[in-house]
Amino acid sequence: MRPCEKAWRGSCDPPDTKARRLSRLPIFLPARRIDLQEALIQRRREEQIVFITGHGDISMCAQAMKAGAVDFLPKPFGGSELLQCVERALVRSAEQRRRRVERDEARQLLDSLTPREFEVMRLVIAGMLNKQIAAELGTAEKTVKVHRGRVMQKLRVTSVAELVRLVQRACISAGDVA
Repeated sequence: MRPCEKAWRGSCDPPDTKARRLSRLPIFLPARRIDLQEALIQRRREEQIVFITGHGDISMCAQAMKAGAVDFLPKPFGGSELLQCVERALVRSAEQRRRRVERDEARQLLDSLTPREFEVMRLVIAGMLNKQIAAELGTAEKTVKVHRGRVMQKLRVTSVAELVRLVQRACISAGDVA
């Protein structure tokens, strides 16, 4: 077995969603490769794509790279070049998986908040003081302090800066938070 073939076989992703996302797709028409890449993006799939072609041009390469391809290898290429591309793809896949796990954990923590606690948290990260939040929500400052304390406890953070970072990791859109 050649080194590049060994690398591909050892890293093709099984159905397990936690596995690395790298696939070898033997598609012979260049336009179909780009179409496949676009379809994966639309479906929010995270496969890492290395384009290998004997018929590629600069335009196709630019389009593939802008859409997130790891690399674009024109034939002929060496086994070491392919292995480097596969290694970059696997590193990228692992990084995406790590960020997804962090996002899911942050979202799970945020889901533990009551609607009122979420509202208080939203105003805290917007930079409002307890007194301002109380006026905004039409409640007592003491009540805001209690909600704010519960937010910090449930989310396991000790500062507003940590709270902001947690919300950023959750990738919640600005409209949902601010």
